Amino acid sequence: MSRKRSRFPPFLNQCFVTSAVSINLIGHGAVLGFAAILLPQLHQPLSDIRTNKSADSWIASVICLTLLIGSFLASPIMGRFGRKAAHYTISVTALASWLTTLLANSVEVVLIGRIIGGLSFGLMLPLRSILIGEYTSPKYRGAFLTTISLTQGFGIFFVHLIGSLLSWRRTALVCLFLPFISLVMILFTPESPSWLVSKGRYDECREVFHWLRGDEENTELEAMIGARTNFEKTRRHQKKLDIKAIVQKPEFYKPIILMVHVYAMGQLSGAALITAYGTTVMELVMNPSVNSSAWMIGLDSQRVVVNTLAIFVINWFKRRVMLFSTGVLCVASHTALATYVYLKGQGVLSSEAIWIPGILLNIQFFSVSIGMVPLPSVIGGEVFPLEYRSLAGSISQASVAGTMFLVLKTFPGLVDSIGISGTYLVYAVLLTYCLSVIMYLMPETKGRTLQEIEDGYTAVPGGVVVAEESGSLKSNGENGVIVSAEAKA
Repeated sequence: MSRKRSRFPPFLNQCFVTSAVSINLIGHGAVLGFAAILLPQLHQPLSDIRTNKSADSWIASVICLTLLIGSFLASPIMGRFGRKAAHYTISVTALASWLTTLLANSVEVVLIGRIIGGLSFGLMLPLRSILIGEYTSPKYRGAFLTTISLTQGFGIFFVHLIGSLLSWRRTALVCLFLPFISLVMILFTPESPSWLVSKGRYDECREVFHWLRGDEENTELEAMIGARTNFEKTRRHQKKLDIKAIVQKPEFYKPIILMVHVYAMGQLSGAALITAYGTTVMELVMNPSVNSSAWMIGLDSQRVVVNTLAIFVINWFKRRVMLFSTGVLCVASHTALATYVYLKGQGVLSSEAIWIPGILLNIQFFSVSIGMVPLPSVIGGEVFPLEYRSLAGSISQASVAGTMFLVLKTFPGLVDSIGISGTYLVYAVLLTYCLSVIMYLMPETKGRTLQEIEDGYTAVPGGVVVAEESGSLKSNGENGVIVSAEAKA
């Protein structure tokens, strides 16, 4: 299928390929939120599947373990077979997950469905930001990457809403159509131009790049091809792969350390907690008689609205400014909630004044929806260098699975030992630590091309390669300098 000419403008083509990713993300948001509607229904007297507290915690958290496995499997698939093949794998696995859940007749089969769903989600974690980051123009990239949190948040809202109206089996049936629709759309999406250039398929890369971007961004295209060409010249003169040299490169380890803390911050912000234990948190923070389901759907609605707002806000402010301002607000809301619950427990505040925790929870979720959840996806789609994008993305995404599992699995135990106020205080301290590390490592990425961001991590001016590569190129008569299209002109 030739893509040299398109009946649609490049912006609409970028919207289409982003939509294929987004529909899958709605389904993965539904996977995350499904436990919150499944567990209460399994405890109903007429339920045909019986469960207990131990099984409940595994149903809520088991997806995190296979999410970890999936995030590492994604790297070889997307690196060797391409981004499109990896996207196909994600959709098929998600279909299998919902079908297994739909037909489940025991807790064990429910867990199998959750395990497969976690595997699909894990495969998607490193791919989602990479796909959108490689498909889209720098001037739209921030907004497109913000749709990751919007669509995932909408998936959580969607499954909570549908699950409050239908049985969990019928909810699973509705959710099954999401990966199916995405699977059909993937048939009409191109391969990533960055992956094509990494395989030396420069003519195909130019063709797809022009289909996606038009003819106005050729400078980025030629710089990307030029950087790859020089890398290949360097690699031909290397006797063997030096793993030690790779892991010592700033462009390899700095983005990984950065994203481990950025992703961990997103999980500690409270997003994962409300998604899986929403009704429990509401009752602990407010009081046991509160209409927790209504509050949960209300916060989900706020999340969708604010995530939509974030698509526009992300283009107004620098990434660092947005991340630190929303991070400080999140820490403040955690601390305020911990203080409120403690004072309520001491009898200083009345448990009837639910408007106080209601406002604090809304402030917390505002910070989550405007920055803590969308920004990790945005930054993750920008900071990894092309050569290590698959591997580095998978390594850093493993922290998502690890942190989410720890948060979901340890939450009941933390509440039993130090109470909900102590739990919120622990999260506030950990968030502060993450912000401190991020402040030191995070570059400003807004408005910069992926190649410019990559060059910035090498600590060398724009066109100059790192020291060991420079020596190899000099021996080949290249003087260690990458000549961009602009320099040639």
